[in-house]
Amino acid sequence: MGSIRGIKKRKKADNKDDQDATATPFDWWHHFSLRISAQSKNIEKFESIFKISRKTFNYICSLVEEDMLARASNFVDLNGKRLSVNDQVAIALRRLCSGESLSTIGDSFRMNQSTVSQITWKFVEAMEERGLHHLSWPSTEMEMEEIKCKFENIQGLSNCCGAIDSTHIMMTLPSVDTLNSVWLDREKNCSMVLQAIVDPDLRFRDIVTGWPGSVSDEHVLRSSSFFKLVEEGKRLSGGKKTLPDGTVVREYIIGDTGFPLLPWLLTPYEGKGLSTVQVEFNKRVVETQMVAKKALARLKEMWSIIQGVMWKPDKHKLPRIILVCCILHNIVIDMEDGVLNDMPPCHQHDSRYQDQTCEFSDNTAYIMREKLSLFSSGKLPA
Repeated sequence: MGSIRGIKKRKKADNKDDQDATATPFDWWHHFSLRISAQSKNIEKFESIFKISRKTFNYICSLVEEDMLARASNFVDLNGKRLSVNDQVAIALRRLCSGESLSTIGDSFRMNQSTVSQITWKFVEAMEERGLHHLSWPSTEMEMEEIKCKFENIQGLSNCCGAIDSTHIMMTLPSVDTLNSVWLDREKNCSMVLQAIVDPDLRFRDIVTGWPGSVSDEHVLRSSSFFKLVEEGKRLSGGKKTLPDGTVVREYIIGDTGFPLLPWLLTPYEGKGLSTVQVEFNKRVVETQMVAKKALARLKEMWSIIQGVMWKPDKHKLPRIILVCCILHNIVIDMEDGVLNDMPPCHQHDSRYQDQTCEFSDNTAYIMREKLSLFSSGKLPA
């Protein structure tokens, strides 16, 4: 996983409340749904409330149960009923997936909005601790080879290991904040950047978040731990591909024109008068990079707390919320959750933004891109 600006090591629990705070999965939802106020719609359908299946919900509960019970807590609803782990996870997930305000969630689930806030943050901390293994760079050669094969099957790009893209998380910040201008992006919106590297299954493999919206894609990338690891030979340093003319193609990722052309990051050709081979290569890159755009669009669609405009968020906590939403996104994929079948395909995650342009071009990368474009089109001489 990449850099998370603003993340702080969570405090360890001082004690453990070992009272039973769980419920039998089969009857928990029945009893819990009866306590939801009439303001909630379609409460009979679990997936309509949480955007995940019960199987995935139960798995998430099992992940965080120990940490959710590790601190003595007396969370109760307005009737004084103590909230089980399932209750708490349900409240946190509803807050994250709906994007509704604390007061709306509190009214729907019959509890104080301060309780909703505390439970959500407790869940975020637990997921950081217990769910991070769902967001990781491939650890074995076999896993990476499978990813390469899937990428090549999209548009024929050989030895590709990932697709990178960035999106903006919109915010409303206090007008008295003198540092607000740094958060104004090129479209004059107040936002925070999320940059992600995605695999062919739309799974996040590395993320960077926390940077103000005014910061360029190139700067975010060059400041990331992923960039440092690649430059040190600890990422994208696996199996190489030898082309018919003897050219050796290393592992690489692809991005759009907002990213620098590097030996391990290939971007489309720019300018007028491009050759047929170059135009064809651009189409291959655009189609292949679409997995990153689709992943970011799905992330915002499923976890609506980071869609739309967040009202005066804590700029130190927001990166951790984004991270947990990315982890949850991956868990849904790892669990092969059926809800994914009901989601309409979409690749618009920053619809009001134009692609950035980065002028940096590495000579070695330029040559490799030329060779790869000729090979992909079947025109590379042996």
